[in-house]
Amino acid sequence: MKYVLIIHEVEDYKSWKKIFDDASDIRREAGERAYQVLKYESNPNKVVHFSSWTSIEDAKRFFESPELVKIRADAGVKSPDFIYLEQLESGVL
Repeated sequence: MKYVLIIHEVEDYKSWKKIFDDASDIRREAGERAYQVLKYESNPNKVVHFSSWTSIEDAKRFFESPELVKIRADAGVKSPDFIYLEQLESGVL
């Protein structure tokens, strides 16, 4: 499985979340298969988006597209950090 971890601050979580939810169809079409949204305990506008993808190439193509750069700007995203990951192991304890 391929994953993307994005850490960024947003101007306003509720505004960001609406735009994030409205983009669910284009995220799915691009190759996102599942996601989690988390926030920092000390800052509700510091968001972590962790998602699984069909491939790293699909994820990079989506996240680096001009369309998504505009969506991020409209959503008030500040300086996102993208980390592309490949799973080595998983388990349940």
